[in-house]
Amino acid sequence: MQSSPSNKEIKDQLKSSFQLDIYLLLAVMGLLMVGLVMVTSSSMVVAQHDYGNSFYFIIRQVIFAVIAVIAAITMLSVDTNVWYRKGPLWLVGGIFLLVIVLIPGIGHVVNGSRRWIDVGPIAIQVSELVKLCAVMYVASYLVRHGEVARHSFMGVIKPICVLGLMGVLLLLEPDFGATVVVFTTALGVMFMAGVRLRWFYILIVLAVMAAAMLVIFSPYRLARLTGFLHPWDNQFDTGYQLTQSLIAFGRGGWFGVGLGGSIQKLFYLPEAYTDFVLAVIAEELGFVGVLFVLGLFVVVGWRGLVIARQAHFRNQDFDAFVAYGITFWLGMQVIVNIGVNIGLLPTKGLTLPFISYGGSSLVVDCMVIGILLRIDMQNKLASMGAALDKIPGRKIRVNI
Repeated sequence: MQSSPSNKEIKDQLKSSFQLDIYLLLAVMGLLMVGLVMVTSSSMVVAQHDYGNSFYFIIRQVIFAVIAVIAAITMLSVDTNVWYRKGPLWLVGGIFLLVIVLIPGIGHVVNGSRRWIDVGPIAIQVSELVKLCAVMYVASYLVRHGEVARHSFMGVIKPICVLGLMGVLLLLEPDFGATVVVFTTALGVMFMAGVRLRWFYILIVLAVMAAAMLVIFSPYRLARLTGFLHPWDNQFDTGYQLTQSLIAFGRGGWFGVGLGGSIQKLFYLPEAYTDFVLAVIAEELGFVGVLFVLGLFVVVGWRGLVIARQAHFRNQDFDAFVAYGITFWLGMQVIVNIGVNIGLLPTKGLTLPFISYGGSSLVVDCMVIGILLRIDMQNKLASMGAALDKIPGRKIRVNI
């Protein structure tokens, strides 16, 4: 017979329920610090040349970081049941954003892509918010129609068709990278929800075929692919950005040339403080510095999966699916960004989470960490409530 928990054990559980996941928190804080340092190092020369102020980009990034922390705290304070009840609205909101960004005069064009909406002095990248909308929609759908999705192929096709509409709108911007992340994340969540493997394999085959057709019938994507396969054959054309990134990795060696010592950031490597900031990290901090950054991302992924698993064990499917979705999303984006930087994947416009320069990506990344921390808190509160219920003569419930 299992003994009832002592008062000390109850107090310890009550105390721990209000403690944030220290490993996740420290890893994210470490990534934010690395990001601020490397954005400063990689952008000062460009900022001085373009704006006459060496600290132009880092000042903006610090402001974005403050907003991101506030956004994370806000998400931490909201019960996930609120997000579940708003499930259909996430879908409507995501499609609405994707439509209005394509309207001339509203959507802002940068480097040939219409991905931003100007709100006063701030430019919001719509695709970052759409990733969150897609995760919330898929998680709520799988909770509301879980049995149908697990036992009927039509139950799987319905959300895929909806996400297909999002994908078409993303490709009109165009933003192929965000489309890949959205679909990969959705497939990952469906797999964790128990969708039958044969249907899962069919979806993967269809997704690969669709991606192949998009590349083959799009001249600029095909040029990127050929440039990625043979970058040194087109060193000063389609392979220029990749070859400059590889040079940065080669110069860095094991321990780097020293913080601030990068040569590639001196107008050789385009987007050195955004999509290719990892190349600057490799050049200045070396292989050891890159391993440190990857280690922090591994901690984030590990804690995300642990939080999702705990939510699954307490039968909170929405919390579990959201946590899985966030973890897969961040992990996929890290993998793609690293693959692009080292030449394993074609060039895509995906930032390195928490590190690359960009307000929209930084704020949304911190928002989803706030959601993960909220799910972790609710897991702990649920465990505490179960322990309190074991005390003879006490009927205490913890509402979450």
